Amino acid sequence: MIRLVNISTTDDIFPEYRQTPIGLLLEYHNLNRPFESYDRAQLLIGMCMDNRKHLRIPDNFAFIIRSGGANLRYSEFKVSYAIAIGQVGHIALIGHNNCGMVNLISRKDQFINGLVEKAGWDKEQAEEHFMSFAPMFEIGNEIDFVISEAKRLCLRYPNLIIVPMLYKIEDNRIYLIKEK
Repeated sequence: MIRLVNISTTDDIFPEYRQTPIGLLLEYHNLNRPFESYDRAQLLIGMCMDNRKHLRIPDNFAFIIRSGGANLRYSEFKVSYAIAIGQVGHIALIGHNNCGMVNLISRKDQFINGLVEKAGWDKEQAEEHFMSFAPMFEIGNEIDFVISEAKRLCLRYPNLIIVPMLYKIEDNRIYLIKEK
């Protein structure tokens, strides 16, 4: 069973994340912690490219990779760069509800027609593009995906702290995900 944990006070932050870059992210975004100055990134944030999400964090606080569904499978070199060169030790993986990468097949016609009308593609080219890539980017359920992606990244980068989270569009808050 999965449960979303609302972060309304610092006590709501899981003890293992307090006084870490993960805890600071939650404090800045959800609790309006006053901004501090940073001369280097403290963590990497992987989140969806969706335009409805905006984080409240200070300048220079985080590397941010935006990818459909918070899917970092095809951004691993960038992840590795943030770790090796940027020296980050924490990754916040933030999915969100009502994600467009869920049930992509239902958007097939809209996708194809959009490429034909906006990009000037022919219909066959647009359909082939959709059919080639949609299976790679379909995420299924947002929460299940962000948990599985965090687990995958933990195996790939075992010395890092990687935390799955969910951003709720309707209240613009980040929730921790607790698995029971």
